[in-house]
Amino acid sequence: RAKDVIIPAKPPVSFFSPRSPVLDLFQGQLDYAEYIRRDSEVVLLFFYAPWCGQSIAARAEIQQAASRLSDQVLFVAINCWWNQGKCRKQKHFFYFPVIYLYHRSFGPIEYKGPMSAVYIEKFVRRVMKPLLYIPSQSELLDFLSDYEPGVLGYFEFSGSPQPPGYLTFFTSALHSLKKDYLGTVRFGVITNKHLAKLVSLVHSGSVYLHRHFNTSLVFPREVLNYTAENICKWALENQETLFRWLQPHGGKSLLLNNELKKGPALFLFIPFNPLAESHPLIDEITEVALEYNNCHGDQVVERLLQHLRRVDAPVLESLALEAPSQLPDTPLITASPCCNTVVLPQWHSFSRTHNICELCVNQTAGGVKPSSVSMPQCSFFEMAAALDSFYLKEQTFYHVASDSIECSNFLTSYSPFSYYTACCRTISRGVAGFIDSEQGVFEAPTVAFSSLEKKCEVDAPSSVPHIEENRYLFPGVDMTSTNFTGLSCRTNKTLNIYLLDSNLFWLYAERLGAPSSTQVKEFAAIVDVKEESHYILDPKQALMKLTLESFIQNFSVLYSPLKRHLIGSDSAQFPSQHLITEVTTDTFWEVVLQKQDVLLLYYAPWCGFCPSLNHVFIQLARNLPMDTFTVARIDVSQNDLPWEFMVDRLPTVLFFPCNRKDLSVKYPEDLPITLPNLLRFILHHSDPASSPQNMANSPTKECLQSEAVLQQGHISHLEREIQKLRAEISSLQRAQVQVESQLSSARRDEHRLRQQQRALEEQHSLLRAHSEQLQALYEQKTRELQELARKLQELADASENLLTENTWLKILVATMERKLEGRDGAESLAARREVRPKQPEPSGTPQLPGSSPPPANVSATLVSERNNENRTD
Repeated sequence: RAKDVIIPAKPPVSFFSPRSPVLDLFQGQLDYAEYIRRDSEVVLLFFYAPWCGQSIAARAEIQQAASRLSDQVLFVAINCWWNQGKCRKQKHFFYFPVIYLYHRSFGPIEYKGPMSAVYIEKFVRRVMKPLLYIPSQSELLDFLSDYEPGVLGYFEFSGSPQPPGYLTFFTSALHSLKKDYLGTVRFGVITNKHLAKLVSLVHSGSVYLHRHFNTSLVFPREVLNYTAENICKWALENQETLFRWLQPHGGKSLLLNNELKKGPALFLFIPFNPLAESHPLIDEITEVALEYNNCHGDQVVERLLQHLRRVDAPVLESLALEAPSQLPDTPLITASPCCNTVVLPQWHSFSRTHNICELCVNQTAGGVKPSSVSMPQCSFFEMAAALDSFYLKEQTFYHVASDSIECSNFLTSYSPFSYYTACCRTISRGVAGFIDSEQGVFEAPTVAFSSLEKKCEVDAPSSVPHIEENRYLFPGVDMTSTNFTGLSCRTNKTLNIYLLDSNLFWLYAERLGAPSSTQVKEFAAIVDVKEESHYILDPKQALMKLTLESFIQNFSVLYSPLKRHLIGSDSAQFPSQHLITEVTTDTFWEVVLQKQDVLLLYYAPWCGFCPSLNHVFIQLARNLPMDTFTVARIDVSQNDLPWEFMVDRLPTVLFFPCNRKDLSVKYPEDLPITLPNLLRFILHHSDPASSPQNMANSPTKECLQSEAVLQQGHISHLEREIQKLRAEISSLQRAQVQVESQLSSARRDEHRLRQQQRALEEQHSLLRAHSEQLQALYEQKTRELQELARKLQELADASENLLTENTWLKILVATMERKLEGRDGAESLAARREVRPKQPEPSGTPQLPGSSPPPANVSATLVSERNNENRTD
């Protein structure tokens, strides 16, 4: 062919449905999009590529958001991949889809959050309304008690419809959304001067940045220019966050790594709906974060905590202000009682039984109505008071019979308006497994209570670590103080709190240990990279304020009762018929710590020496009886084990003898791992005579004889195997000798070749030096020849000029000679005339004018001219 034939691209088609509220410019008409953008207040531009999977997935989310906001926002989709469209020619995106928002002339504000309809709609609404109006004190408290940093501006609208600085403050809120798509800084407006005084704002146009623990700031107008960029920059630089939302995009990123390097991190996975008006769980987490970081007992923080603990705060406030006598008689909180499990001390007289009590604070017992100013929710202050009162009266429950339940109401020692209810029962130590050594928590069935009917019923097992339990597990730890406030300043394991939406990032929770199938996607985990460990809150427990406080406090103590969560591979993928048993985290206790002798190999896929030992362990497993001995291995790169069972190098072999697992032995590191060495190691450390069971039961003579016969059979079998191994070793030694001879000849050849190489290199260096000398000589001669040629050229040019001049001189001489010959003829004629006798001229004959007598010195002139000619030549 003369030229290639290229199939033209197919014309684009509509990406969105014709009935969709999204205007689809599938031919990339960017100029038309800019034209219609000028007539709309808020515009969302959705740049897509028809082939992009993310664009196709985000199409339904954009349609859903547009169906809810189409009457207020113009949604425009632009095909930025069509090669003939203006969008492709003018925009150069590195990824798709791209979402731009414009608020009138301000923009673009790029949205980089999750491609979910609720998140997109929330961001669009924040662009539509970047400022929040604060009309009352209750809404001011809501604004200040929020976990996100808040910026307040005070403007008086009485004098003018747009006071000075208001438009600048409005633009600064849009700048904040442009720089941080998560919208972590909220902007609010106060128009009431009395509300403004509460946050130290006096003059109209003042801007206030609220911070919970550090000093709140007022924008320094005398230092910085009052511009939108400066206000936004000032707020972002000086903001203070209680906790952060993390939104990993799913690709390669250092987001989690950078946060984990800061210190221990508490990850909370909660289902989050950005469009919901209230978030009770986030309010509880905010309360926990405020108490955790309130190191100095700040009164403002306490006031915000009281505001957060109130139920239906605006309604109660209006009732209290308008009709205090009409307050409802129902308690402020009745959903969950304030209860905790209490264990009586272990050093009492009884040893085979324990008293377990369920202690609950009951503020409505005895007919006392709750005060409207009291804190309705359960707190550690109230529980501490109830605990102290309980331990003062704990002798009441010593006479409780086994398996019986007794409940009592007592007045607390600190408050006349609070009662507690304690239901106790006695259980056996051995049967119930009172305290689990692995979990460090109470495993027996807890007892619920009803303060009105005074009867207890069995509830599901609880695995939440209780602070008051662990004071007996760790006597050296001072656990008497249950004050959670300011805990971050009293421990060197301060936690950074992070939130993740479990609807989007539940996969991360599963990798940390959350169940894959659960109805409520709530999960909490503490990750400590420095200690190479992480801890999880029991998924069976509800994620709430009490459990979080207990979880954080148990982590913060010096000797934490929390146990490291172990992650292992699925044991179902390893068949059990193999000679070598594959051990995982879940099967470690069952396989290794049972009655049989176990030889365990620690390996990893990246260990290059580990695969070379497989044939040794396979032969060992074939030679040993499987009913009394187990050869196993564990991949430590995929299976976590308790620290006491971990090793510091690979490969490592540990032997766990039967009935003496606490006397496990490590295979010597300086001893080669071979079959004879392994057999000697096993026989040496698995002496049946040292077993406690054999020592208790003395064998009979017949048993000893049969055992001797079996031992002799085993010994003969092992001797035959050893002879085979020796034969193999001898053949290997012969092969080794041959290989060594070949290696020696190869080394000699290599030595000879190296000598030749050195000689050649020396010759090469000499030749190179000689070549350099010749090259220098050649360059010198070349320069001389060039100089000689230049001089010869100059001589040739001079010779040519002389020849030309000689020719002209010859012509001149010839001309002069002809003239001289003419003069000589005239002179000879004149001489002949003089020889004749002179005749007198007649008088009066006139002389010709201009005539002159012939010159007398013609010969002298000719001679001088010839001399000049000779001189010229």
